[in-house]
Amino acid sequence: MIFGEMPLDGAFGAILAHSTHAGGLKLKKGHVLTAADITGLRAAGVRHVIAARLESGDLEENAAAEQITKSLEVFNVRLGTATTGRVNCYAEKAGLFAVDADLVNAINAVDPAATIATLKPFERVELGQMVATIKIIPFAVPAQVIDRIAMLARGRAAIGVHAFTGARVGLAQTTLPSVKTSVLDKTRRVIEARIAGNHGELTAERRTTHSESALAEAIRELHRSNDIVIAFGASAVVDAGDVVPAAIRQAGGVVHHVGMPVDPGNLLVLGELGGKPVIGAPGCARSPKENGFDWVLERLMANVPVTKKDVIGMGVGGLLMEITSRPQPRDPRPAASRADVAIAVLAAGQSTRMNGSNKLLATFAGMPLIRRSTLTAIKAGGHPVIAVLGHMAEQCSAALEGLNVVIALNKDYASGLASSLQTAIRHVPASADGVLMLLADMPALSSEHIETMIRRFSEAGGQSIVRATFDGKRGNPVLLPRQLFDEVFTLAGDVGARHLIERGDFPLIDVELGEAAAIDVDTPDMLNRAGGTIALPNP
Repeated sequence: MIFGEMPLDGAFGAILAHSTHAGGLKLKKGHVLTAADITGLRAAGVRHVIAARLESGDLEENAAAEQITKSLEVFNVRLGTATTGRVNCYAEKAGLFAVDADLVNAINAVDPAATIATLKPFERVELGQMVATIKIIPFAVPAQVIDRIAMLARGRAAIGVHAFTGARVGLAQTTLPSVKTSVLDKTRRVIEARIAGNHGELTAERRTTHSESALAEAIRELHRSNDIVIAFGASAVVDAGDVVPAAIRQAGGVVHHVGMPVDPGNLLVLGELGGKPVIGAPGCARSPKENGFDWVLERLMANVPVTKKDVIGMGVGGLLMEITSRPQPRDPRPAASRADVAIAVLAAGQSTRMNGSNKLLATFAGMPLIRRSTLTAIKAGGHPVIAVLGHMAEQCSAALEGLNVVIALNKDYASGLASSLQTAIRHVPASADGVLMLLADMPALSSEHIETMIRRFSEAGGQSIVRATFDGKRGNPVLLPRQLFDEVFTLAGDVGARHLIERGDFPLIDVELGEAAAIDVDTPDMLNRAGGTIALPNP
């Protein structure tokens, strides 16, 4: 490829390297110059342009990107179409991302002009989420570069998604006089939510005394009708001969490993009975916060085997969070000046009052409302921005294509708002201090509104509830601190977190946002008055 400054007289058919405004002409980067363009540029006083011209044996950027996609072997991944030399790749199923890191590294080493960027191995993905992108950096590359990539890729699966299999899971819990029933009940709720988030089902629970024989019998019983058994001991496992690992062996199973180099999650037991996994859960798994148990459970529910070697290999990157209750915190530091806040765009509802249309696909100035709301969250600095989808998830996901957003699928969206709040929290990273719940049907909210709420949250030390108001009346959105996350899993049905907010357990900061905090678009009339155009349902 020839690249550089060239005289206008010799630029016909060349590819413009930079956007150019001259006279009345507005030409975008990548535009192929026509005779009319050259005439207009000359009239505007332009004599030279920075441009590229393909040589024999070159492949234009889109053609090169498409050739790479054809050479790659993938599974459960949809490859998009090439635009400006880029092909985005999307998960066709919810599950765990898989990548041949050696192959991707080898491809990226062929020539800096051709690149592949992917998610991390075993990162959790939802249907429609972007998992990789193929990018040709210059306007063209030699065909021989693409040929070398095709040779490397032949016969090897480059990327894929290990899909969640809908596993049936049984739960066993042992009891001691010191263990309250409320703790066992909460554990069941948290584990059930985890399993549902992995597209599985908690089918049964057994509670027994904290003894090897009683737990062994519960494990055998649950094993018969389930794909995975989870066992919680009333006291922590401190030895390979303790109650939980001993019960797995007494039930007829084997214990592959006791302990894991992930914190929190150290006290996990990995076992097996009759070819089915049995996990001795660490105590930290009673909380919905991310821990080593999640890493093992997710893989098993995506039908990815977990071995002793796999567990040992989880140590790098296995320091997940600081446990502030330790007598000597590892690295005490002052609070950050700006709290780390995730933003959940709640977009799973059924639009029941919209006469069959989905209000979130209505357009405002040509843009779908769900995309508009998500862009507002991104601009406000959500870290990350999580789009909770349910009703018409595929269409809503398509409306978000190309945005840096985590897609979180709420399979139970028909049950109401509580399930969407819980889905959002399951996708909040351990590093976040809180999550702002943003209803996707509030078009008047701006990124400045949200930034104000996050600033107030930060100024209060990141441990208060922050609520938007209009003329002193409660509105939306609401920012919940991490300390309240567990309580969200006690909600059910079509209710939000109102009673959790108003019962007084946490300081409450009201932030006046004006009318924007009260405007939603639940009906066609409300949507029209807000400036939207409804998308008619398919006949």
